[in-house]
Amino acid sequence: MKQITPFPVWHNGANVNAEYFAMKSIDDNLEDQAQFYWQLFAKTQDPEGNDVVGQALSQGNLTMSGEQYVEWGDQGGSDINNWAYNWAAGLLNITLI
Repeated sequence: MKQITPFPVWHNGANVNAEYFAMKSIDDNLEDQAQFYWQLFAKTQDPEGNDVVGQALSQGNLTMSGEQYVEWGDQGGSDINNWAYNWAAGLLNITLI
């Protein structure tokens, strides 16, 4: 899960700031395509006043294929998870913090 620059999301009849972004791989054929499930979350506070992940505001799926799939696989020793998060953030027009 990554923090993002907050932005309003229409949720249940009101604008709520999305402040967290989560993504996980749901399918990868290990050849030329992978699918990811993503969610945007609000931020809330626990009883001690600490910021924590709140309710899910939006969700969807993204498919990585073609050149992006090749680039993702070519990351070698670097962090392929961060590469995938940055790829998805670019497609969804969100900014990771």
